[in-house]
Amino acid sequence: MFTDMEKWAEIRRRVLSGEISKRAACAEYGIHWDTLKKVLTYTEPPGYRRSQPRSSKLDPFLPIIQEILEGDRKVHRKQRHTGKRIFERLRDEHGYEGGRTIVQEAVTAWKQQKSEVFLPLSHRPGEAQVDFGFAHVYLNGEQTQVALFVMTLPYSDTIYIQAFPRECTESFLEGHARAFAFLDGVPTRISYDNSKIAVAKIVGSRERKVTREFLRLKSHFLFEDHFCLVRRANEKGHVERLLDFARRNFLVPIPHIDSLETLNRQLEEHCREDLERQLRGKSAPKKELLSQEQQQALRPLPKQSFEGRRLTQAKANSLSLVRFDNNSYSVPSQYAYRQITIVATVDEVRLVFEDRLIARHRRHWGREQFFFDPVHYLAVLERKPGGFDHARPLENWDLPVCFGILRRRLETEFDGKGTREFIKVLRLLERHSLTAVREAVQHGLEIGTTSADAIRVILEYQQEEPVGLFCLDGRPQLKLVRVAQTDVSAYQSLLIGG
Repeated sequence: MFTDMEKWAEIRRRVLSGEISKRAACAEYGIHWDTLKKVLTYTEPPGYRRSQPRSSKLDPFLPIIQEILEGDRKVHRKQRHTGKRIFERLRDEHGYEGGRTIVQEAVTAWKQQKSEVFLPLSHRPGEAQVDFGFAHVYLNGEQTQVALFVMTLPYSDTIYIQAFPRECTESFLEGHARAFAFLDGVPTRISYDNSKIAVAKIVGSRERKVTREFLRLKSHFLFEDHFCLVRRANEKGHVERLLDFARRNFLVPIPHIDSLETLNRQLEEHCREDLERQLRGKSAPKKELLSQEQQQALRPLPKQSFEGRRLTQAKANSLSLVRFDNNSYSVPSQYAYRQITIVATVDEVRLVFEDRLIARHRRHWGREQFFFDPVHYLAVLERKPGGFDHARPLENWDLPVCFGILRRRLETEFDGKGTREFIKVLRLLERHSLTAVREAVQHGLEIGTTSADAIRVILEYQQEEPVGLFCLDGRPQLKLVRVAQTDVSAYQSLLIGG
């Protein structure tokens, strides 16, 4: 039976209008009498219909295929059967003699039948979604993987994205703070997956016991959290879709950058440019819809600033080093063997003993690196001056030229004790800036006095602020005070008496 609609319409017109007979139509168009009857009955070809499905060699094996695929739903998706592997098992283990294609078609049909169908969701203003993704960049010429923090507002389709060295508590918190600043407001409700950064324990299907740092974030910005069901990330499908959009449009081709700060400025600019777009089905550009959200739904930003940081503790070892995140950072030698509180942000590591800030270092995201502040070891070197030229913390310490001149003069003047005297001068850096100590050293060299005590006196003198003339203006109560003239003869009587 043919299905050519053009011929179908032509035959019907000519026969039903009486132009030709039915017998003539069968002969002219080469069709069977039963086919002609169908053409005259239906206004268009009814299509191919099988009255009864044909049996095949695969039919007896369909229950086995179903059992294999049902079992796959309980294992990791990367270790599930392919159509080819099922065919091989049917052939080798069950004696199947049919072809591979029909097996693969049966597998595809079963998966389509079992695939989950999703419901389109309506998003209210003020609701947000958060996720992390990954991408590659060329950082200082080296290909590096970065973690992408993404926050979206489904109502206005706004996206904000930032790159961090790694997905961790600090980047999670800092990402929120930057996103809220970009949005100029705080969403009322934010959806998350079940990351360990935010979730300490899953209790039931929806209840979560969240981490302390996540509670601090919620307490500061006053938003409501919503966690997806386990393995149901489609509940925050909007942010995942926009994350893919951002990777394809903001990070292709792979950026060549000198720092993540540069990349993040570029990403923020891309987010601002994206606000000019108007999506199909939306009543206005993203920028206008975001403005509506800001006015109607977003909470105002808190007046107090928020620091995305993580707190932990570690003990300083005998080398005055504190280990954090697989790296070691120095503290002043007097804090060796002490319990130190570590305050870590995405940019720096601060080390605190009791209530005192004792050291700060730039955060490093590598592994097994050591970061020394030479000043932290000067107290030890004053007791052990013989190690001055071999101390690892002092390697590559770039001091001004005048310090080298001072050391040579001290070693000439004080003979064997010159190095210890030079270290005493360096210890002034524990309380004063390098610029101030440098100026004092230069002045001491100019006037020919180079001892540590002399340099200290010069430094203190240079930092003294001149006292201005005391004025009674604005102090009317002091104008009433009268001080009697001193009688110096009284002191004379004391001398005679002595």
